[in-house]
Amino acid sequence: MHGSQLPFRYWFIAVHLLISTKKSFSALELQRQLGHSCYEPIWEMLHKLREAMGKRDAEYELSAVIELDEGFFTTIKTDEEKDKPLKRGRGSQKKSIVLVMIESIPVEGKTTKNGKPRKVGHLKMLVIDDLKANTITQLVKDNVSESTVVDSDHSTSYVNLKEVIKEYKPVVIPKDRVSEMLPWVHLAISNAKRLLLDIHHDVKPKYLQGYLNEFCYKYNRRYFGEKLFDRLLIACVSYKNEF
Repeated sequence: MHGSQLPFRYWFIAVHLLISTKKSFSALELQRQLGHSCYEPIWEMLHKLREAMGKRDAEYELSAVIELDEGFFTTIKTDEEKDKPLKRGRGSQKKSIVLVMIESIPVEGKTTKNGKPRKVGHLKMLVIDDLKANTITQLVKDNVSESTVVDSDHSTSYVNLKEVIKEYKPVVIPKDRVSEMLPWVHLAISNAKRLLLDIHHDVKPKYLQGYLNEFCYKYNRRYFGEKLFDRLLIACVSYKNEF
């Protein structure tokens, strides 16, 4: 049985469980909650829901002022890399690169209720293969309005951003001032990593984007309350022909 062949009530329950908590559900836990005998269709259903979340967020274009940086998420090595010596640092086969962009509007002369100097907006996290300037520039072009101002560090990966946005403002950021100068992007990265560690152990690189889709979808709709259930059902119906 495939995920698409499961009874509709299973989909409703899965949607409810996914949106009813800030955290997530593993396929094994959802299988237990549903009392279903097979793991694979439950796993497939969850990933289709996460795919719908990602497709819906992909339609949103970031604007105004955004923070931009990359995060390195621990994932298990692929079969092709298991016999290769393990690299250290940013190039490690145990790390997947994620480009993180989040709307972050400076609040003049005061801080938000969270004590941050910027007001947070919409978040996007995209798994990428490399940090080449052309890769980053194209992703920013595809996901960010041309009128946007980008705040980030002085990485060579971002040297061409000025070609696709209104203004790129690179700065050299001391480690002890990261939370002050880029307050939201690194908080989003740390929260996403914590969620993965708590719920999804031994994440494979090819499935990381799905888990990040869920994290971003719920983060971007954190004030929707009970409306979130209906919104996710609508997204699933909208993209059902693409699954």
